[in-house]
Amino acid sequence: MALASGALTALIPLTVLSGAVFGSEAADRIINRYGLTGAGAEAVRSVFSAETTSTGVGVFGTVFLTISVLSFSRTIQRLFEQAWDLKPLGVRNTRNGLWWICALSVYLALTGWLYVVLGGGRLGLAAAVCEVPLTTVFLVWSGSMLTAKRLSGTVLLPFAAAAAVLTAAYSVVATIYLPPLFNSYASRHGAAGAVFGMATVLFGVMLILVVSAAVGREVQEELARIRQGKRPSQDEVRRQWDDIVDQTRSRWRTVRKRPLHHRPEDSAR
Repeated sequence: MALASGALTALIPLTVLSGAVFGSEAADRIINRYGLTGAGAEAVRSVFSAETTSTGVGVFGTVFLTISVLSFSRTIQRLFEQAWDLKPLGVRNTRNGLWWICALSVYLALTGWLYVVLGGGRLGLAAAVCEVPLTTVFLVWSGSMLTAKRLSGTVLLPFAAAAAVLTAAYSVVATIYLPPLFNSYASRHGAAGAVFGMATVLFGVMLILVVSAAVGREVQEELARIRQGKRPSQDEVRRQWDDIVDQTRSRWRTVRKRPLHHRPEDSAR
């Protein structure tokens, strides 16, 4: 939730400035990418409308955008630091955060270009497949940059590969469920419905990053132990399995006993 809210806070002023700079072109690309129609398409056009965003461009808008995206970069930085038990750098890593923001803009532009050129069918499978290596490279570089090169590419590769595959699959699924989602929100909340739709989509993306970071670290550590020849003995594997079975049985017995103490007829009495 913290990652999704940080991403939304950074993307709202970014979309405002993008709408003023690019006008309806940015809205048309989003609408064509996800096949939005009706109220959903109108909500996206309202968010990127030049008339709506022209007053937000200026020194204040630029400063607010910079603060928002830097806050988001530090949130992603903390994800890597916590997942790999690194000492927090905080604002000392601001310069690398700025570089990451620039790279993020380029990455988003390239993925958008992929879907424009290779979108083809309704689900955009060709673009999603081509997105996987691009996302993998970007995430490996992101982890290295945001941790001040304390994590190597070898360490980050399992995380990046898992996140890239899951993100591509999520993009295909989003093509199906996003149009009715945007239409539903827009019919109830107007232009603000586009923002609510973005929040829902970003939550899914951030959830993928968190799960991939946890899985990626475990896979990387297991591969490192295998390369070093450190494999657990059969007795240790059997003991760990017995512990898991005992814990599962204990929790199952606890769950089965709970309804016995809260019967509806006992409460009525």
